[in-house]
Amino acid sequence: MINLAYKDIAHSYLKFIVTAMGVGMLLGIVLIMIGVYRGMVIDAEVLLDDIGADLWIVQENTLGPFAESSRIHEDIKDTLRANPNVDKSMALAFLNLQIKTPLGVMKRVYSVGYDPYGELSPINKKRLIEGRELKKSHYEIVVSKKLGFKLEDKIKLGRNIYTVVGITKGVVSSGGDPVVFVSLKDAQELQFLYSNARIRNDRARGIKVDMDNHLVNAVVLKLFTGSDPNIVAEDIRRWKHLGVFTAKEESDILTKNVIETASKQIGMFTVILIGVSTIIIALIIYTMTLEKIKEISIMKLVGLPNFMITKMIMQETLALGILAFIFGNIFAHAIWDKFPKRVVLRVEDAWLLFGVVVIASIISSLFGVYKALKADPRTAIGG
Repeated sequence: MINLAYKDIAHSYLKFIVTAMGVGMLLGIVLIMIGVYRGMVIDAEVLLDDIGADLWIVQENTLGPFAESSRIHEDIKDTLRANPNVDKSMALAFLNLQIKTPLGVMKRVYSVGYDPYGELSPINKKRLIEGRELKKSHYEIVVSKKLGFKLEDKIKLGRNIYTVVGITKGVVSSGGDPVVFVSLKDAQELQFLYSNARIRNDRARGIKVDMDNHLVNAVVLKLFTGSDPNIVAEDIRRWKHLGVFTAKEESDILTKNVIETASKQIGMFTVILIGVSTIIIALIIYTMTLEKIKEISIMKLVGLPNFMITKMIMQETLALGILAFIFGNIFAHAIWDKFPKRVVLRVEDAWLLFGVVVIASIISSLFGVYKALKADPRTAIGG
């Protein structure tokens, strides 16, 4: 039995393939945008996973260092360390900085300050690809491979010069910025200490300059095995008047509060692109139907049932959609690693998009089917 859809596609296969490639690029961008969202979720949890804390201690009535400004005293880590359920503690200072790369380009980075002599380290040794962790309380820095520095390179931050002692790979902030690690004392100077000029100006104004730079943005706790994080957290809230979040709550804050707006925006663009792709497919099928309206009239004149004509148009539309989906996957996998932020392409997302494409193709075919069924067999006679 002759397949009318196959015959029609073979008649103008080059036009059909080029059209599928064009629609496929749109679908490829849809896959990339879904991958960007997946990457944002993973990026948001990189630091949390590397630190591996059970509890995050922050300023009372704030959502913590990633979502809101938080300042607490550094010695809280020692006070909380006395809790019988606490195994280890670590004070952390976070700060956004601009670093000049070896190429002379200013790059935004996320700085994490910690005590090199402390019980815990935020550096995941599996991500440390060159060099070592910090061993001194001043003037050492561990940078991301993305920045292009080499071991022993010098970096100027604030008033001081720092030496690169380690290089990491894959460590980013919730915003996708490369993470650098400095000592807690250096981080406190960068964040809380005024410049000399500012201090002189304040003194000239008669302002008493008495800065407390023994502050941190968060203290994290590692509990003994068997301890209930929720019970310990409630005890700290009640008696220490601090904000406390479990690892799960901190993860929710990052994924729901910090990147929520960005994820919604990506979702909106994804829906719009799918809608545009559906409209384009519908217009293409409608145009193809108009081009062969005389042939369809002849089919009706010789007694070909409407079912066969409808089947032909729907098969063509599905073929166009599936071919576009294949080209979209090829396009997405060809360019995903060129994006500055992490892009994660998952098989389940591709199958979900495939289902959407099939449904969109069926809906799009209805425009061509409608035009075909309205065709008058009499137009086949006499041109």
